Amino acid sequence: MSEIEILNEQQGGIPITPEGFSALQRELEHLTSVKRPEIADRIRESQQHGEFSEDNSELDEVKFEQAMVESRIAELKTIFGNAHILEPEMVPTDRVGIGSVVQLNDLQYDDEFQVRVVSSIEADPTRDLISIESPLGTALFGHSAMEEVIFEAPEGKKRYKILAISR
Repeated sequence: MSEIEILNEQQGGIPITPEGFSALQRELEHLTSVKRPEIADRIRESQQHGEFSEDNSELDEVKFEQAMVESRIAELKTIFGNAHILEPEMVPTDRVGIGSVVQLNDLQYDDEFQVRVVSSIEADPTRDLISIESPLGTALFGHSAMEEVIFEAPEGKKRYKILAISR
């Protein structure tokens, strides 16, 4: 069992930031109140037009979409059942942990940037939310400010210096 899995178990489930929890709640609300009825209407329209033949690819697509939506709804409900919201005081600032905002310097390019280390369920690299299970998240975990981390990224070896850790 990895250090991250042990941490999750000790904390009683999947740690999630308040912002991540809210985003997942909004997603669930959208799926149940918008997407689900929209798909049901599309299936009803197909039934009314007698489009239930064996070769109805449009109906197959709608049913596939329905299965995907229902699967995601079930997944979100499972996440909510296993998640605990990180309170600000639970986020460490002396070392990198889940919820930490980390100011980094790419030593190769002398480029500064900031990431937030989160659980994989709320990771979104386009918004600088880095999974604790990603190569960068794993390399940062447990390190303190002013330490250097070296890790293997898909594009090769990376070296970063941790400049600051905050909430």
